[in-house]
Amino acid sequence: MDKKALKREYKETTRPMGVYQIRNAVDGKVLIGTSTDLPSILNRHRAQLGFGSHRNRGLQADWNRLGAEAFEIGILDTLPPSDQPGYDPADDLAALEGLWLEKLMPYGESGYHAEPKAGKP
Repeated sequence: MDKKALKREYKETTRPMGVYQIRNAVDGKVLIGTSTDLPSILNRHRAQLGFGSHRNRGLQADWNRLGAEAFEIGILDTLPPSDQPGYDPADDLAALEGLWLEKLMPYGESGYHAEPKAGKP
């Protein structure tokens, strides 16, 4: 295949979307997030942490102190691709993330998220 065909194939390939986590295996603290392109967001987090430029300061500090080998980065849940034209997965991703936030409660000593405001998980 030529480069143009490879690029077109890549762009047309459905990327997995869903909920991911970055877990500190030493103390169990987690960061949870969603993406419409899980492989890309996981690579971005790895790169930002490796370069010391991650926006979550607590996670970055622990990464710097403990090293990459102390962390597990992976997918918690995925959304199946939709056949609906113009489908926007934002609401479905937010609901799925809410379920995982409620289940894992990654706040304070248990995670890298700020405490939720009253009435929100």
